[in-house]
Amino acid sequence: MNNEQNENLAKLIDKIKDVDFTMMTTVDDDGSLRSRPMSTQEVGKDGIIWFFTGYESAKSHEIKNDSHVNLSYAKPSDNLYVSVSGRASLSKDKVKIDELWSPALKAWFPEGKDDPNIGLIKVTIDKAEYWDSPNSAVVQLYGFVKSAITGEPAHPGENKKINL
Repeated sequence: MNNEQNENLAKLIDKIKDVDFTMMTTVDDDGSLRSRPMSTQEVGKDGIIWFFTGYESAKSHEIKNDSHVNLSYAKPSDNLYVSVSGRASLSKDKVKIDELWSPALKAWFPEGKDDPNIGLIKVTIDKAEYWDSPNSAVVQLYGFVKSAITGEPAHPGENKKINL
């Protein structure tokens, strides 16, 4: 990656690192899209995002058939919205499972880290887009009023596409 890509990736990671949940979209056998909430376990500086999953689940089957996924992050309280497109793969890497494990995961994996159905989804980011607008309603209102007066389009925040 070049310097600009590294800077873009660092900015993207900074935006999503504190958003606990994302909607992960996979492609079903018939080509339809399926989304479900997932808890992000780690966002690596290398652009790898990790999730726990039931290894024998519908989403695992879908990822095996088509590795394309989309992750939609939202933090409405900060007016932050992020769409990440990437490739997913499945893993049963015991070292990574140990590294990412937390006791709260026992709710999904009753046998703990040794649960036979425990697995990981590794998403490698291909590209992303984010919308990040100022948190203050006063700043947003000022932008819209200025737009109405000047006839210029309102720019309530930053929108950027990132290719990695």
